[in-house]
Amino acid sequence: MEKTNHHNDNSPNFSTLLNNSAVREHVQHWLREDTPSFDYGGYVVGEAQETAVLLCKSKGLLAGVPFFNAVFEEVGCSVEWKYPEGVVVEPISVTAVVKGNVNKILLGERLALNCLTRASGIATKAKKLVGFKKAAKWTGEIAGTRKTTPGFRIVEKYALVVGGASMHRYDLSSMIMLKDNHIWTAGNIAQAVSNARTVGGFSLKIEVECRSVEEGRSAASAGADIVMLDNFTPDALHQSAAILKGEFPNLLIEASGGITEDNISDYFNPNVDVISLGSLTQGYKPVNFSLKILKDGHNPHNPPVTVAH
Repeated sequence: MEKTNHHNDNSPNFSTLLNNSAVREHVQHWLREDTPSFDYGGYVVGEAQETAVLLCKSKGLLAGVPFFNAVFEEVGCSVEWKYPEGVVVEPISVTAVVKGNVNKILLGERLALNCLTRASGIATKAKKLVGFKKAAKWTGEIAGTRKTTPGFRIVEKYALVVGGASMHRYDLSSMIMLKDNHIWTAGNIAQAVSNARTVGGFSLKIEVECRSVEEGRSAASAGADIVMLDNFTPDALHQSAAILKGEFPNLLIEASGGITEDNISDYFNPNVDVISLGSLTQGYKPVNFSLKILKDGHNPHNPPVTVAH
């Protein structure tokens, strides 16, 4: 079915990152999860052709458009967007129009909204933190982590990119990260890095989680590409990063652990290349969207119910 994206030619089209067949497989799985047998509500409303409006009810960066489109394409509906992905939408705005059989609109409604509200929430928070970085003129990257929702990672990682952040490694196969459990089990940092390089070869970067300058030095000397300084205070981070950069100029330094929206600016430093936060995909506020069928005599804005006087 038709879908119209009002894309600004001057802005990146991140939807080209996505493998459409993979997105469709996710959507089909989500639809089966939501309607494993009978669609009782769909029977109630029938198959009449209807039009629904997507209302943005809280301010946020619009993200997740390809997933919203994919849901309605799968159920045979069309979507026309009034705003391009990656712009800030103000409440209350008609953000898109969905047309199709009413039972199919309602079949895809909640799934499509779940993708859009969550993706937009992540992108909004990412954009805010990237704004802090730009204001401080720090040139490193704000990144997410692998703390994502099972089965929903593709949406969350995509939203980070729309918001201007780095997705970090997508999964365990994207980069080799050696944390304390790996090191303790392998015996020491040098052995863990050696084991990793044996199977990762030249094409995969190796990152090692470190809790001291000495551990960072061991990791870099063993051939690690990235050292994560984990749970360092800002002062300890700046001092340790300066020492490691002085000894290993090509080493990438990542800061992680204990970093929040409120204190992230304290961690900005020219010797720090990456700051990662699990809260980007675990501690965001979803953007409020709703989808309402247009019917004469009914207000799609769904105003609050008040006590009659």
